[in-house]
Amino acid sequence: MSVKEIVVLPGDGIGPEVTKEALNILETVCKRHGHQLKTKSYAFGGASIDQFGRPLTQETIDACKDASAVLLGAVGGEQWNNEPKDKRPEAALLGIRKELDLYANLRPIKTYDSLIHASPLKPEIVSGVDIMIVRELTGGIYFGRPRLIEKTETGERGVDTKVYTTEEIERVTHTAFETAAKRNRRVTSVDKSNVLDASRLWRQVVIESASQWPEIELNHMLVDNCAMQLVRDPSQFDVILTGNMFGDILSDEASMITGSIGMLPSASIGKEYAMYEPVHGSAPDIAGQNKANPLATIASVALMCRHSLDMPDAAQEIEEAIETTLQDGFRTGDIASGDPDEYLVSTTEMGSAVLKHLNPDLQPGTFL
Repeated sequence: MSVKEIVVLPGDGIGPEVTKEALNILETVCKRHGHQLKTKSYAFGGASIDQFGRPLTQETIDACKDASAVLLGAVGGEQWNNEPKDKRPEAALLGIRKELDLYANLRPIKTYDSLIHASPLKPEIVSGVDIMIVRELTGGIYFGRPRLIEKTETGERGVDTKVYTTEEIERVTHTAFETAAKRNRRVTSVDKSNVLDASRLWRQVVIESASQWPEIELNHMLVDNCAMQLVRDPSQFDVILTGNMFGDILSDEASMITGSIGMLPSASIGKEYAMYEPVHGSAPDIAGQNKANPLATIASVALMCRHSLDMPDAAQEIEEAIETTLQDGFRTGDIASGDPDEYLVSTTEMGSAVLKHLNPDLQPGTFL
């Protein structure tokens, strides 16, 4: 029996609630496939600020480096908004990504037939959408220097610097093309090369790197056009490759194709380490109320099984259980339509419903 050691960073807001449900699922599939799950939790983000005075500790970094994978909940909350930028919860996210060199973020955007009604777009536009956004995660404007706010004669001046190197672009491009090779073999590289020098380098390096993958179709699109095309005709996309800030914005836009950001998982991967987290935020307005949708975190565990734990069959089982649960009408508030065939459920009830589909031996009524 192999041991799967997972570091859990529950974080803030709804993070502890959704990670708890995801871990129940992970433990179930590990047992089914003959593995032992060991987990250890660490304060992260705002929770770490409250406990240690800083959003990310060296102990947490070291633990993440020793684990098979990392599961993150969410970070942030209004109570920390007035902290200096290096003491805010979001600094933990940037810090752990940099420390683990998690340079590629995979964000699947997939619609479920049973949730077509939840999308603000017409059913004929969103039906069958299956996109993978590959976002560069450790470079670009979020990490570039100089980065500051300084006094001027007329007030203040804010500076952020967008920087990309050939190496940074090459390695995330490689990830995108490897991903496309297992899908429909189409990559759309998104930049702003008509204005930005960093984007001109991006396009140049992507074109050069693409020569290693002659069987994959490469297209280029400016980011403003891509934002429009995601709403107009999202089915045209297979893999979207883009930089840090553009990927952050486009993936949140694309989340509404599915009807709720609460449905979207993500995987942040590097050469040695990987971290899995839902795309949604900490939702402090519903924290502690057992209302949050845990499906994005559960789906993130499926990605973990596929990419880090060498359990592809378990990943498929989890994804099928999510789909069946939705087909059976279980809905948290963010994806409910009021249809009489739906069952409005809590965070724990949704997690138990998925668990029931993974383990039919659970007694009836366990999750309701």
